[in-house]
Amino acid sequence: MPKTRLTQHRVDALKPQGKTLDVRDTVIRGFGVRVLPSGGKHFFLHSQTDGRRVWQSIGDAQAMSLECARERAASLLASRFRHEGVSPTAGAFIPFEVVAEEVFRRYRRHWKPRTLNVNLCYLRRQILPWFKRRSIGEITRNDVQRWFASLRATPVAADRSAPVLSVILRQAEVYGYRPEGTNPCTGIRRYRRRGRERCLSHDEIRRLIRVLDGKHKKRPLLAAVVRLLLFTGCRKSEILTLRWSDYREGKLYLADSKTGPRTVWLSSPARRVLDRLPRRHSWVFPSPRGKRHLTAGALARFWYGVREEAGIGDVRLHDLRHTYASVALAHGETVLTIGRLLGHNDPATTLKYTHLADASVHEASESLVPVLNRTG
Repeated sequence: MPKTRLTQHRVDALKPQGKTLDVRDTVIRGFGVRVLPSGGKHFFLHSQTDGRRVWQSIGDAQAMSLECARERAASLLASRFRHEGVSPTAGAFIPFEVVAEEVFRRYRRHWKPRTLNVNLCYLRRQILPWFKRRSIGEITRNDVQRWFASLRATPVAADRSAPVLSVILRQAEVYGYRPEGTNPCTGIRRYRRRGRERCLSHDEIRRLIRVLDGKHKKRPLLAAVVRLLLFTGCRKSEILTLRWSDYREGKLYLADSKTGPRTVWLSSPARRVLDRLPRRHSWVFPSPRGKRHLTAGALARFWYGVREEAGIGDVRLHDLRHTYASVALAHGETVLTIGRLLGHNDPATTLKYTHLADASVHEASESLVPVLNRTG
């Protein structure tokens, strides 16, 4: 019986012969396609349970895609193991890449489009080269630790691809390909990296605002975007995609931020920026060349010039968000409040900003020196 890695093209190209032809797949053990002399084609699953052979038809290969047939075969195997208790690992015969493909298809609704594309890149570049063709049910904690260690030269990629692998293995449990509670990614410690966060000092903020004042006449919309980033702590995508319908009652009502719908309470400087802008388009920041909003590329080019002129060449646009958090911390706001201002769902995410207030604490301690000297 011939074996090959079945593709949709190969299945479609199979022709009837004088006798029944079975072609086995090398991806899922026991899965294949049967071509009858009459021309009919059927996907099948052939496995062994309790010492007896079990043959099961999956569906008509001329009406069902190979992708659907593979998923059905994998589900049947998992169900058989789960209900009959044949093996402690339900995915003993199912390759990692088959389950990963199913997870990305079924779980994708939980990810925003951009996150989905980024996760797909990590799957292809960091995860599949190591785990491809491994049985999903046989992946152990030691396997995951060795994989993670192999990425030590690229710690950012390692830290960001680890949650993707964890989702795949966790969902493998949900779909019945692994026993519950066996996710080998649990507890994997991430690499320690020097933070890239940069916080502007009071003097740097003043210099930045002076430069923006000078740019206002020629580039009013882009200057206003940067001001709003500084005055609200919003992400650049949240500001660039603002519509006038989102701004009412002194607040921004964001229908689709990174963490879902949220309300941004605006300070009086932020409201003044918006109230001074013309309302000639549904977008707050329309592109001059079309019906869309200003692009991230146009903002980046503008920012490069602004930061050089302000003498803050190492500052990224995202650091304005860090600056907003730092100023709030320095003025006594709680981590919970700052998390709400920034739109964080998890307070742990906000905690990483607390070190940005260190400079402010140092300044406060130094301001006490003259008082202490007089009382010493």
